[in-house]
Amino acid sequence: MPLPRMTAAHIELSIALSDNERTRPLLEGAVAAQGIKLLPTMIHPSEMFWRQLRFGEFDVSEMSMSSLIISLSRGDTRWVALPVFTMRKFFHTSIIVRTDSGIATPADLRGKRIGVPEYQQTWAIWARGILQHEFGVHPRDIEWFMERNPDKSHGGATGFRAPAGVRVNQIAAASNIGEMLLRGELDGAIHYLVDKNLVDRSTADISSVTRYLFPDPAAEGRRYFAKTGLFPINHGVAVRRSLLQSHPWIALNLYSAFLAAKEQIARCGNSYLNWYFESGLLDGGVERTLAEKDPLAYGVQASRAVLETITQYVHEQGLSERRVALDEIFAPSTLDL
Repeated sequence: MPLPRMTAAHIELSIALSDNERTRPLLEGAVAAQGIKLLPTMIHPSEMFWRQLRFGEFDVSEMSMSSLIISLSRGDTRWVALPVFTMRKFFHTSIIVRTDSGIATPADLRGKRIGVPEYQQTWAIWARGILQHEFGVHPRDIEWFMERNPDKSHGGATGFRAPAGVRVNQIAAASNIGEMLLRGELDGAIHYLVDKNLVDRSTADISSVTRYLFPDPAAEGRRYFAKTGLFPINHGVAVRRSLLQSHPWIALNLYSAFLAAKEQIARCGNSYLNWYFESGLLDGGVERTLAEKDPLAYGVQASRAVLETITQYVHEQGLSERRVALDEIFAPSTLDL
């Protein structure tokens, strides 16, 4: 891998990010990292993570939290994280089921055939963890059908094997989750991706045969947040470890730039407030200080409970032989942020 180009003024780093409003100022050059010139690529996360885990194409990239944790647990230390969290969501509220499946509650998922783009993706891990801890439905209670094949998947790059006692079937390359839902070969899906990229294959409109498991997903998200205080993290940011070993100052300079980009969006538009309403932190009758109750907060300390939970779920679901500590995941200079 060629070394980044140095000039008297800065270091040049390639960076890959998805189309996300909180990082768009970096992609567009409206925010700069001190001492760093970023060479940006905007790419769909499904494809980005596969390319980064398999080929290590970029110096800095958005990264699947679960795949980073799994990689570290298996001795792959090429990447170190910054506590920048580009995506959060109440992932279990996106579960869809066929309208004729007989599934009315989470408990009814037992014994059913459920599709998932990739078993080890963070979205699926959060959904399964919440099904287990909130509703008593264990991953082994469900028969899973995985769309992504080993040659183009995060798990293919990290050595995925189905956990003991869990049934994970590989969907044939000629089919996909959408087609199987339409044919009645699946009862539901934990996540349904139709965004065009080099990894995911589904394209069908399944709205005529499916509905959300939770009739009011927003209300379920607020219930979960009120009970647990967790707003699940899906994506972080990873930096090539060799770069930080040579130039440790990069970590905080990049972190500051990501934070400035996020704050710019918060100042410039009302869309940022949607996350407060989604999490239940803000409603029409409640006044709260936004700066003290940021549901999208960056930093290890502000998100410690969420981060500890995802490391627990990765291990608990048999995807890592040990529970990875946060100080293994994040750059040392960022651990107190």
